[in-house]
Amino acid sequence: MRLPDLAIKRPVLAIVFSLVLVLFGLFSYQSLSVREYPDVDRPNVSISTGYRGASAEIVESQITQIIEDAVAGISGVSRIDSTSREEYSSVNVEFNLGRDIEEATNDIRSRVSRIINVLPEEADSPRISKSESDARPIMWLSLTSSNLNQLELTDYADRNLVDAISTVDGVAQVRIGGARRYAMRIWLNSPALTARALTVQDVEAAIRGQNVQIPSGRVESSMREFSIRTQSDLKTPDEFRQIIIKNDERGVVRLGDVAEVEIDAENERTSIRVNGESAVGLGIIRQSGANVLEVADGVKVVINRLNQSLPAGLHIQVSYDQSVFISRSIKEVFIALGIAMVLVVCVIFLFLRSIRATFIPAIAIPVSIIATLTVLAALDYSVNVLTLLALVLAIGLVVDDAIVVLENIHRRIEEGEPPLLAASRGSKQVAFAVVATTIVLIAVFIPISFLDGTTGRLFREFGVAVAAAVMFSSFVALTLTPMLCSKLLVETKKEGWFFKSTERVFVGLATGYGWLLQRTLKIPLIIAAIAVAFSGLAYTFYEAVPKEFAPTEDRGVFYIPVSAPEGASMEYTRRNVLKIEEIFNPLVENGEATRVFAFLGSFRQPGPVNVAFMLTNLVPWEQRTRSQQEIVQASFPKLLAIPGVRAFAVNPASLGQRGFRAPVQIIMGGPSYDILNEWADRVIDRAGENTNLLNVDKDYQETQPQIHVDIDRERAANLGVSMEAIGRTLETLMGARNVTTYDQGGKQYDVIVQARKEDRQNRDDLTNIYVRSDSSGRLIPLSNLVSVTDRAGPGELKRSDRQRTVTITASLGPNYTLEQALTYVEELVKEESGGDARISYGGLSRSFKDSSTALTFTFVAALLVVFLALAAQFESFIHPLIIMTTVPLAITGALGAIILTGLSLNIYSQIGIIMLIGLTAKNAILIVEFANQLRDEGADILSAITDASIIRLRPILMTTISTALGAVPLAIATGAGAESREAIGIVIFGGVVFSTVLSLFVVPVFYLLLARFSRPSGYLASRLSELETVHADAKR
Repeated sequence: MRLPDLAIKRPVLAIVFSLVLVLFGLFSYQSLSVREYPDVDRPNVSISTGYRGASAEIVESQITQIIEDAVAGISGVSRIDSTSREEYSSVNVEFNLGRDIEEATNDIRSRVSRIINVLPEEADSPRISKSESDARPIMWLSLTSSNLNQLELTDYADRNLVDAISTVDGVAQVRIGGARRYAMRIWLNSPALTARALTVQDVEAAIRGQNVQIPSGRVESSMREFSIRTQSDLKTPDEFRQIIIKNDERGVVRLGDVAEVEIDAENERTSIRVNGESAVGLGIIRQSGANVLEVADGVKVVINRLNQSLPAGLHIQVSYDQSVFISRSIKEVFIALGIAMVLVVCVIFLFLRSIRATFIPAIAIPVSIIATLTVLAALDYSVNVLTLLALVLAIGLVVDDAIVVLENIHRRIEEGEPPLLAASRGSKQVAFAVVATTIVLIAVFIPISFLDGTTGRLFREFGVAVAAAVMFSSFVALTLTPMLCSKLLVETKKEGWFFKSTERVFVGLATGYGWLLQRTLKIPLIIAAIAVAFSGLAYTFYEAVPKEFAPTEDRGVFYIPVSAPEGASMEYTRRNVLKIEEIFNPLVENGEATRVFAFLGSFRQPGPVNVAFMLTNLVPWEQRTRSQQEIVQASFPKLLAIPGVRAFAVNPASLGQRGFRAPVQIIMGGPSYDILNEWADRVIDRAGENTNLLNVDKDYQETQPQIHVDIDRERAANLGVSMEAIGRTLETLMGARNVTTYDQGGKQYDVIVQARKEDRQNRDDLTNIYVRSDSSGRLIPLSNLVSVTDRAGPGELKRSDRQRTVTITASLGPNYTLEQALTYVEELVKEESGGDARISYGGLSRSFKDSSTALTFTFVAALLVVFLALAAQFESFIHPLIIMTTVPLAITGALGAIILTGLSLNIYSQIGIIMLIGLTAKNAILIVEFANQLRDEGADILSAITDASIIRLRPILMTTISTALGAVPLAIATGAGAESREAIGIVIFGGVVFSTVLSLFVVPVFYLLLARFSRPSGYLASRLSELETVHADAKR
């Protein structure tokens, strides 16, 4: 290879090459964004539609299904999920990764606009948002005041804060939690209406007719022009009370005669509490794909600016901030990066015992790592936890090539060659091994680049970062390293006490290894059988190790979803939330938590009042003695002891997963909810026998109290009463109707008509309502037209991919894995449904299934690609087979390390195992390639493999220890995100150490057994040259 000679002959050029790489990397770093993970959010567009007074069944049939059918044919749709509940429809459209969110939103908007006229006239216009309809805020700001009430706080936030925060890039929506929006509330007195022969429609028509603002033209004179403005809109309760409803011979009936009018809250179905005090919350929801850190930083800048102009007594505090964990986690990885660098340099010095010699491979670390940033920027990747993990692990790899080159040059100098000559010959001697190991490591990650879905997007950046770092390290090893060796290494040196004492250790190690190796090679079949047995342990360990999608991380916060029985009132929910606060507020008092935040009611409005969402923000990791998981587990018995409410503490999902539902989510699709519910009940009954499954439940509950009104259509027609009159009357009185708007301070607010609370407290109130006959004009009591019955119905109806579904959920008991749970519940579903249920997965279960399939394919593909790459380089199928014998040993070591440390096999550890394919092959390549060189020089197989193994012992130990110690900061990680770093660090450390110890004997044994079936790589070239010579001689 000419590259080392070029660098040695032109040292300035070699230095310039490296400096250019560093400069490009530094410039590229400025353009890289920083985030927790690569952008794995599938583009999501949600369509939310309100339909006041409608039941879940009506919402499903008249709104949800129509919208689903309209958007189903859009290009790139991956999945359509929907929820229909009382007064509310939500359709969430998930697109394939790579689909442009703006184009997707425009396509949705276009399709929905075509079916607007098909939706019920009374329904609200669909709201389209570039985020999931149930997307959770990444930040909660709490707004408190000693001077303003909840109505005033809400209005201030609506007027001054929401729009200001919404301008931040990446903010999809700002939700006001616990809002009390102004509204002109008109509370109708049903008996007073009846006594004056009035109906709800009479009142609504009068309000609409007398609360208008009409342009009235202008007055024009010869000199001036005046516009005419008729002041016909109403602004105050008194003005509304004066509205004339009826004027006949019996007198004038005004609105104040039949209703109470006041300015009050639009609704009181949500509220916010922070550390036991009432507040108004601002929930910041990011757009799909938006960077959490950038959004949070932008919001904080706006808040700091707004704080300077807040009224006296008004305070804004950050109650929850998802970016805190992310920034701390990234900081911890940067620390691990620095520690790994120091450890690796120390290892190099220990082996070389020369500052000059140590400097040569050490310089490869910053050059290779910084140059990698150029590739990340060119591919529009980011600095995130995974790319930083890749760089931490790469520190142990990027010095390997330089170590191999340096050690070989150093050995030749010790044998008497001048440094300049040794640098040239030594670098060319190992150039093939350097290139081969580089290609192998890059080949390992090629299959990952072809993976689709979340797993592929997550670890594509990881693979590219490792591959780029190794590629640059190979370039440095073949350019800068030989040049520096020719300049810095000397022929003779003073050997101090440190060198002499450590040299005795290394010489003794080499002597002992040579002695063991010679005896090992005398019993090759026995050693091969032992190797196969150790490899077989990998399968046993695999079956024994627990499996999950991602480890549970201590993210400094945990959630408490709360649900009361269907039909429970807001007051009932509030009382139970106060009991839960009594469990967690002491955490604030004893210094373990900073905030206990509670959101009463549903994030989706209109929504139920029997639910609440709470979160507890913990103090920083170093300031507490208990982990998040320990605090969560301690709360279980206390929460279970609260009667009449379902509440449990859960950890946030890892790897960018949204939501906080149970890890087990199996979705059953079928023809009807009745059949699905029957299947689900049977599955839950049987699953209850498994003590490892906790809180087994379903999302379909026919427990919501409902009053069914059945209309006698024939009688209504005979009396001249239309269905519309009955429906609109019930909707207004019992459900409230937005009739018009009024102006207050330049902002429009709703005018809402509804029956007084005392006129809608029980089912008998329904029969005290009157409607007008279109034929006679008389008032007809509703009791003559309808029958009223009590029933229980579903609170919400779920659909997935336009099919009705019921989801079975469960939490996991100790030492029970997600894989075991899914397998168990799947079998129950198949048995109880007779195989008729369409099974799919949600949340963490979906991610686990997708990643398991994807990573299995990747592992097999990586083995095949590496084998083929080695075969092409060695021009042999035998030598790659010898080299690949190290892989099962590495897997055994990795899985054994997982079992010993009590960890799980998850997406991080699986990536580590795939990475081991390349790491363990490196050492075998050094031995096999050098043995081949010795055979080419005339040595027999036994002598070649013996000498090659002993000569390559020191560089193998150096590279192995460097790689292992590079993983140590991850394996012993603490602080934010430690669990994920620990998972991959333990696998790399265990796999590399275990496989290296055994491969030092296994590789020579298999070489001895199999190399006889291969010819030297240059055999055919030599044979061809001989034949050409013979043929030429024959012609002469």
